Amino acid sequence: MAQETPMPPTPAQAAVRTTLEAGPILLRWQGDVAVVTLNRPDKLNSFTRDMHRALVQALDHVEAGAARALLLTGAGRGFCAGQDLADLDFTPGHATDLGELIDTWFNPLVRRLQALPLPVIAAVNGTAAGAGANLALACDIVLAARSASFIQAFVRIGLVPDSGGTWLLPKRLGMARALGLAVTGDKLSADEAEKWGLIWEAMDDPLLPEQAMAIATHLAAQPTRALAAIKRAMHASATNTFDAQLDLERDLQRDLGQSHDYSEGVNAFLQKRAPHFKGA
Repeated sequence: MAQETPMPPTPAQAAVRTTLEAGPILLRWQGDVAVVTLNRPDKLNSFTRDMHRALVQALDHVEAGAARALLLTGAGRGFCAGQDLADLDFTPGHATDLGELIDTWFNPLVRRLQALPLPVIAAVNGTAAGAGANLALACDIVLAARSASFIQAFVRIGLVPDSGGTWLLPKRLGMARALGLAVTGDKLSADEAEKWGLIWEAMDDPLLPEQAMAIATHLAAQPTRALAAIKRAMHASATNTFDAQLDLERDLQRDLGQSHDYSEGVNAFLQKRAPHFKGA
């Protein structure tokens, strides 16, 4: 009898999956889901330069590990309070170049989250303020505990919303609500955020970890190459003309039509069985 040729490992099986168990950013794996936790709970997970560097490293590990979904959350009682002001080179009466900070860290971070070729789920477990709020909103699906809140706190220190806030808020909420939140700096509860369409769902606090992981696990088992294309198309629609968007849909569909997952999905439908997607 001829010996069967062994199947090559899947990208996930072949990948080296690094964990980070200490420091300002934690990384663990649950199946094909990478769980990244902002880990400065005593400072409501506000960002320092070291924390930014650690998060860049963690996202590098997520991609190298062939994750099929990313779950982002915060340690302790807050999701993220934005920039740690104590980490800035601030001297009263002297100008501070915040543009350099944004160019170096925050803009690359939110761009990367939106460009990752996998679903990104934010589990907002408490206060999300300033850049922390907009970091959550840059994710693909945002879940929040009912005790959580979203605060565009920039105006309280004489600044404009950054990290995509002035783009994300008007598109999700309309100008009246977006401008109101930005100029008042008022707290928006998780329930109101859901009602206004800012986030996907608010839920009772004890349910958040389990529900967030359930959604991440479900998405990781889906045709993640198609999910990445959906992200790309949805984001492109903000600037494309209708004709350009139709062309993009055609091009993406042409590419996906050659994929393993399309073939598997059609075969599973015809054979009346559950599909087994590989993200390829």
